[in-house]
Amino acid sequence: MNMDDMILVSIDDHMIEPPQMYEHHVPQKWRDEAPKVVHEDGIDQWEFQGQKTSTSFGMSATVGWPSEEWGFNPGTYSELRPGCFDVHERVRDMDANGVLGSMCFPTMAGWNARTFAEARDKEIAHVMLQAYNDWAIDEWCGAYPGRFIPLGIVPMWDVDAAVAEVHRLAKKGCRSISFLETPHVQGFPSFLSGYWDPMLGALSDEGMVLSLHIGAGFQIIQRAEEAPVDHLMVLACQISAITAQDLLFGPTLRRFPELKVALSEGGIGWIPFYFDRIDRHFHNQEWLHSDFGGKLPSEVFRDHILACYITDPSGLLLRDRIGIDLIAWECDYPHTDTTWPESPEFAWREFQEAGVTDDTEINKITWENACRFYNWDPFVHTPKAEATVGALRSRAHDVDVTRMSRHEWRKRNEAAGVGAL
Repeated sequence: MNMDDMILVSIDDHMIEPPQMYEHHVPQKWRDEAPKVVHEDGIDQWEFQGQKTSTSFGMSATVGWPSEEWGFNPGTYSELRPGCFDVHERVRDMDANGVLGSMCFPTMAGWNARTFAEARDKEIAHVMLQAYNDWAIDEWCGAYPGRFIPLGIVPMWDVDAAVAEVHRLAKKGCRSISFLETPHVQGFPSFLSGYWDPMLGALSDEGMVLSLHIGAGFQIIQRAEEAPVDHLMVLACQISAITAQDLLFGPTLRRFPELKVALSEGGIGWIPFYFDRIDRHFHNQEWLHSDFGGKLPSEVFRDHILACYITDPSGLLLRDRIGIDLIAWECDYPHTDTTWPESPEFAWREFQEAGVTDDTEINKITWENACRFYNWDPFVHTPKAEATVGALRSRAHDVDVTRMSRHEWRKRNEAAGVGAL
């Protein structure tokens, strides 16, 4: 296999929701209550039920900018690379990057539907959450069947409503929900409490994946007051181990033998050490009477969990200790960690350095594991011969991947009428 022969499916990307997203999905009686983007003091903000959320494009949508302009600063849609919020331009950017499929996590809504969970009027919030899911599935994913894995959100404030939404989403072809990796850190019941069991049972019944993205559990790390922001960004992947521990040594995975969990953007290099630790603990601490159904804890992990990485050379070297069927690749467009527009080059170089040269191993990591885990078949719409890095890039020669300043993007987008409210 050559680099251009790879097929890439990313199960961790993000969308910057467009300002017009609610136009076609809210019943007439609620239309005036829908979230909207307002432009004030030179920045764009989402407003819902009187609460405004600054669009921190300086971290969440940097894909088109030089690194010296990254930061936590808010901005405007007109300053962004259009692929951040325009699905048609996103697909062109995917082609230029040689990426066939993508699963996109929310931005405005929050990974756990935070915008709606914190809203004052939960009845209206529920309407808008469902409208959000309808837009994400019907418009964003529906615009290009076979290019996006549908992902939804659920109402965190009512587990029964969350169960109902899981079933509704399943009927729409949704393959996963985005959820908090450590819900107790945000003031919700933990996975160990049993509170979420009805929702987890619904996911199991529908064959949907519980996707837990890093970043919402930062408070679980007790940092010194003087700690720089680097601590959060570097240590975020360690929270995935805490999440795995909650699910594995709590009752969750024993109660739901069919449950599938993806640890999004948590990396894979930590897993071999974690396996060594939990298996040794299981043998050495028999007095605790842990019961894994006759299996080692690491074997139960392998039965349920998919681990995802952007770049992870050490993890790839230890792929046999992890289990080749547990590893999936991701791109993280349009965040600061993304490898766009050179994702194939990054992935291929790490494969070569780690000795991942077998076609079977490469295919499992780059697309097969993700498609199997999410039960998603992109080849219903795109023949394999047209799905490779080389084939996709061959039709994207006109896509300009040059990095430009926010000011330059604003000039270009305003001239083209893009990103204006």
